[in-house]
Amino acid sequence: MAIAGLDLYFASAAELNAGWRKGNFSSEELTKAYLDRLERIGPQHNALAHSLRKDALKKAKEVDKDRKIERFRGRLQGVPFGAKDLLAWPGHPTTWGAKPFETQSFDEPATVLKKLDKSGAVLIGKLAMVQLAGGPSYRWAKASLTGPCLNPWDKTRWAGGSSSGSGATVAAGLVGFALGSETSGSILTPSAFCGISGLRPTYGLVSRAGAMALSWTLDKIGPMARTVEDCGIILDAIAGGDAKDPMSAGKGFFYAPQYGRPMSDYRVAYAPVDWDEWVDPETRAAYAETLKVFKGMGLKMVEAELPDFPYGALVGTILNGEAASIFEDFIATGQVDQLADERQIAALKSAGALPATDYLKAMRIRRQVMEAFAGFFYDTDMILSPTRRGIANLVSQPLDAPGAPPTPERKRGLIGHIPAGNLAGLPALTMPCGFSGGLPVGVTVMSRPFNENALLAVGNEFQKRTDWHKRRPTLS
Repeated sequence: MAIAGLDLYFASAAELNAGWRKGNFSSEELTKAYLDRLERIGPQHNALAHSLRKDALKKAKEVDKDRKIERFRGRLQGVPFGAKDLLAWPGHPTTWGAKPFETQSFDEPATVLKKLDKSGAVLIGKLAMVQLAGGPSYRWAKASLTGPCLNPWDKTRWAGGSSSGSGATVAAGLVGFALGSETSGSILTPSAFCGISGLRPTYGLVSRAGAMALSWTLDKIGPMARTVEDCGIILDAIAGGDAKDPMSAGKGFFYAPQYGRPMSDYRVAYAPVDWDEWVDPETRAAYAETLKVFKGMGLKMVEAELPDFPYGALVGTILNGEAASIFEDFIATGQVDQLADERQIAALKSAGALPATDYLKAMRIRRQVMEAFAGFFYDTDMILSPTRRGIANLVSQPLDAPGAPPTPERKRGLIGHIPAGNLAGLPALTMPCGFSGGLPVGVTVMSRPFNENALLAVGNEFQKRTDWHKRRPTLS
C-alpha cells in the first residue's frame, strides 16, 4: 500500500500506531516514507545528525512480522521516531553535537532507546543538538556540529536549544516523535519555539544511562511530540528504574488518562503579571486568549508567585561545577578549542576554577528550594505560566542580546519556572497555545514530583478545546 499525502506525516504517534494495527500501512512502508522525508528536509534545517536507514528498515520488517501474528507490544509499535544525538546507539556515531566527538561511538544503546526498541518503535535518525547540550554557556545558535537548527515555521529563526533537532523534526513532520533532554530548558524551549508538545519528567523517573552527562543532578530525558497524549504514551514506555543510572528514582510510570480527576478538582496557581507584563508585548494577545481557555476549563485558579530564590545563579553554579568535572580531560587536552562557540570554550575553561565552597553553598540552597516547593504544592496542584517570554530568536542574533529591562516594581510571578523547576526536579509540560507574527508560542504547567498524570490530564483537556497542536508549518 502506497504512502501518500501530508496528513500522515503530521499524524500523532497514537494515530500512526492505530493505522499500522489496522493494516492501513505496514511499518516498512511508513518507515521508508519518513526516512525519505527526514533525509530530504532534515538537512535543509540542519536538524539531522545521522540517518539510520539500514537499522530502521530491518526493525520495521521485524515489527510487521509481529503484526502478522498479532503480537502487539505497545502503543508505539511501528512508529518511526528520532533521538537527540547524545543518546548512544550501537554501530553509529554519537557526536554530542560537537566536532571533537564526530566519530565517537558506543557498544551499548542508551536505556531509553533500548526500551523503545523493545516496544517496537522504529528509530530512524539521530537528531541535531547544540554541542555538549549547550553547557555551560553558548552565545550563538550555530554552536552545533550541524550548524544552526532552523525553525520550520521561519528559517530565519532558531528552533531552540539544545534539543533543537528534536523540536524541528517533530514540527516539520519528519519523525513521529522524538526524544530530547533538559538540564535547564532544553525540552521546553524548542518545543515552545517549534509549536509542539514536550514533557520534562520528574528528575530520576527516566534513566539517563547511555546519555551524555552535562550535569549529573540536573539532566533529564523526555518526549517531544505532536500531542499531550503522545507525551504520556512515550513516557509510559521510557520511564522506570535502572541500576545503570545511579540517580534513578526507581519508580515507574503508567499513563492512565481513564482515571483522571475532574478539572474542578485541580488548584492551579498563576500570576497575572506573567501574562500582562513579563511576556513580550507582541505575544500578549495570544497569551490572553490562552489564559481565557484555562479559566474556562473549570480549574480552581489561584494567584501566586514563585518562592524567592536566585534560581538562575544557582543553576549556573551547579551546572558549571558538574560540567567542569565531567569534561575535565576534554578541557585539559585542548580538545575544547575545537568547539564552534568562543564563549562556550571560555566558559568550560573557567568552570574548573569554581570554588568548591560555591558549589556546596548552591547545593545547600537548592535543598531549601526543594523544601519551599514542597510547601508551595501542599495546597496547590500545579502552576500555569507562559513557557517563554517571546517567540523564537533570529538565527543571526546572539542569544545574550539584551531584552527590555523589567520595571523595578514588577512582581516576581511564575515566569522563572524553568530554572526553578529544574533545580527542584519538578515535571513540566509545554503545549502550543497560539501564534505571534506567524511563530508559535507555548504554555507550561508544572507540578510536584511524580505528578505527571495530573499535568497530562490538564494538557489533554486544553488540547480538546484548542487546535494549536494541529497546526503545521508550510515548508519550502
